[in-house]
Amino acid sequence: MIKQTQFRISTIASEMKLDDICDMLWRSYWAENRSKEAIETSIKNSCCIGIFDGDRQIAFTRIVTDYSTIAYICDVIVHEDYRGKSLGKQIMKTTMEHPELQTIERWALATKDAHGLYEQFGFKVSEFPENRMEIRNRK
Repeated sequence: MIKQTQFRISTIASEMKLDDICDMLWRSYWAENRSKEAIETSIKNSCCIGIFDGDRQIAFTRIVTDYSTIAYICDVIVHEDYRGKSLGKQIMKTTMEHPELQTIERWALATKDAHGLYEQFGFKVSEFPENRMEIRNRK
């Protein structure tokens, strides 16, 4: 666990606060319809990082990874009341410096509107988008 002056950062899965995370994600454009059960399962099966103000979780990200070669960063979110305090940068710094993720060969993420944040950590638009494939909303 890493401590900061005003806020506390944790990489301990059991400290993540499901209700606070759901509250933030349900107000996002990408997870507004995600069920609480799906969010809970995704947390259990990912490497998670949270930022806390006292007992309240105010920022969250999760990394889908094999802890060896690949990591996909998703659900990066900061509560609206805490935006503008560099918490997005702090959670990304913690992500990229996470001791269990130092052997990762390929990092990936998707964003609609936060390119500037991720570029600060070396992310670029894919050089070969024609090589990327996906299935969306398969049900």
